[in-house]
Amino acid sequence: MLTIDRVSTGRALVSDELFAQLTVRIARDHPELAPGMPPRILDQALAFLAACATSTEPLGPSDLVDIGWHTFILHTREYGAFCQRIAGGFIHHQPDPPSEETGPAVPEPLGTPISRAVSAITAAGFAIDLELWTGAAADCDAKCSQCHAGCHNSPTG
Repeated sequence: MLTIDRVSTGRALVSDELFAQLTVRIARDHPELAPGMPPRILDQALAFLAACATSTEPLGPSDLVDIGWHTFILHTREYGAFCQRIAGGFIHHQPDPPSEETGPAVPEPLGTPISRAVSAITAAGFAIDLELWTGAAADCDAKCSQCHAGCHNSPTG
């Protein structure tokens, strides 16, 4: 497992070639995004994944950051090698099941998973692009989380 030595950007965690390849894919798959947004999204997705590798609490990405994660997952060899390098194993993406499948749950206060992710990313030494983590466009609290019970780099995952 890689020890993250206070890297300032998620972008620094992958090669320039891979970063460019992934940002082109984000732009192609999401033409609704403003120019310049794909590299910002990918940077924060990489920082998020690095924070997931070291966090002891469940983390969840914003909708925009999740775009970067989904794009990276499609490049299975590179994603698997990245996870092995930063986390010592695969970081699984496990969306939370719809509430009707799990029954009523005690909800966390609105924004808790997002604020937890931002705090974890900051604690890991990465810069936060706050616009990608705040507001309705960035909120995905009800859809996905990064947890240590099967959707992280746990042995049972």
